[in-house]
This record gives sequence, C-alpha cells and structure tokens, in this order.
Amino acid sequence: MSIERKIIVTGGAGLVGQNLIPRLSARGYTRIVAIDKHSANTATLTRLNPGVEVIEADLARPGTWEAAFTGADTLILNHAQIGALEEKPFLDNNVQATANVIAAAQRASVPHVVHISSSVVNSMACDFYTESKKAQETLVVESGLSACVLRPTLMFGWFDRKHLGWLARFMERAPVFPVPGDGRYMRQPLYVGDFCNIIISCIEKPLPGQIFNISGQETIDYINLINNVKSATKSRTPVIRIPYRLFWLLLKTYAIIDKNPPFTTSQLEALVIPEVFEVIDWPKIFGVSATPLAEALRQTFQDPTYSRVSLEF
Repeated sequence: MSIERKIIVTGGAGLVGQNLIPRLSARGYTRIVAIDKHSANTATLTRLNPGVEVIEADLARPGTWEAAFTGADTLILNHAQIGALEEKPFLDNNVQATANVIAAAQRASVPHVVHISSSVVNSMACDFYTESKKAQETLVVESGLSACVLRPTLMFGWFDRKHLGWLARFMERAPVFPVPGDGRYMRQPLYVGDFCNIIISCIEKPLPGQIFNISGQETIDYINLINNVKSATKSRTPVIRIPYRLFWLLLKTYAIIDKNPPFTTSQLEALVIPEVFEVIDWPKIFGVSATPLAEALRQTFQDPTYSRVSLEF
C-alpha cells in the first residue's frame, strides 16, 4: 500500500537516516526527501534507495533545500555533528543548522516534527557535543512546532561508521584490540533498527510535546560488548586491557595525524563516566519489539545486503 505523506529526513545519509529510509520505503512511504551535506554518503543513500529524493546541502547555510519543506507532513530532525576536535563544527551543524531547519519548517507550516536528540543531554559529560545537543534540543522545544523529542543512547546497526561499526572494522585489521582500563564501563546500546521503528511509530501516531529517553533494554559492560562484537564478526583478534592514560595518549597522538578521528579523547572521557540512563518501557509505549542484543549484533554484522556497506567520515 502506497502512503503519500511527505516525510523530510535531515541528516539522511548518516546512521539513523540510512537505516530509517529503507524501512519507510518498505512500509509504503513514497514521498521521502533526505537532506545531507556529505557527498559520498548521499551518493550511497541514492544508490541504495533509488526512489528517494536526495538533496545534498549544508543546512547551516540557507539555500534551495528549504523549498523541499513545502507540503511536508512530518520532519525528522535528525542531523547532528557527533565527533570533531574543535567547537565550530558542533555549533554549525547542531545549532545553526537546526535554527535554519526550524525556520524552514515554520514557514512551510510542517504539522509534525520528530526530533532525534540524544541521551547526552542528561549526561554528566561536558564537551562540545553534549553542550551543542542541549542547545539543539532547546531550539526545537522552544520553536512552537508540534514536536516529539527522542533521546537515544549509543546506537549501533547497519551503516555505523563511528561506534561499534568502526570498532568492528578496527578489530578486523589490528593484531590486538585494546580496551581502556578494566573495561567495566556500563553501556546501554540501542539497536538502530528498533529506534527506527520507534520513529515510524511517532510518524504514524504523533506524540507532540512529549520527550522520551530511549535506552537499550539490556545493560552490558564495555569489555563484554566488545567481546560480543568479536563473536558476531567471527573475529580472532585478542582483546587486551591497557592503562587508561596510555589509551588517552594514543588517541591524542592519533588526532595529530587524523584531523577527523573516529574516536576522540572527549569520547573516551565520556565512556568512563559511571552513569545509567533511564530505561522506559518503550516496547509498550510505541508498540515496538526490542531485538535481543545478540540478535541485533548478528543482524548488524551478518546481513547479506547492508553489513558490508561502509559510510565515510
């Protein structure tokens, strides 16, 4: 069955967008517009989803992309800068871009918004990402738009270029896989496939004015999560513990070579903060079944179509 409602997805070529769009298409949505500024990843999105309108544009700058909002039923406000060494990319892509997107949605009177915020707005961490995501969410909440806010924890799944996806690729290449300290840092990983189904539920049954903390239903120590990734990828690379300070220095040194590193010292510092995010009964609230962690990892790393598709940084 064809669904004619027009859906705009900003940050459409990133982790959530690349996972959400094929699920929307499979559900029957035929008017999907994805906007992203990353040339290589928008090309991948276009290749994998030929029926989707893909616009390559920098949302931090006004442009012709704004015309796409005309006639939209729902905006998935999903764009985000996750990693960088300096503050400016976070301000440009999480704050200024969001102000521009909100203005476009207001002019087009878009009736429904689903904002993909982050659990870091509740975190004890203080870094460029956390502060810019707090500012981004505030812009959405105070915009006057009819918006539902979702705050996911660390996500993984197809097209994961930074988190578990990058770690799995590193594990394939490295003679050993280092873990900082004792590795006993509790994680609440969220399968992006489940999260996309939550977004679809919000599209079909809008929940304006509400904010939901979306955490993985299972908790796991970081070192055990890495060992589960190792099992799912059938890797033989040994996992070893190294002192936290040495790990930090290695990341700092690598950042001198790579100005856009996949993992930064700020992210390492956030990793070891002992905090637990709220776990709500989102399967009941949104009518979405939670995929068991082991099965989600299997789907992520063994899917015949998507598991070998890599996005660029």
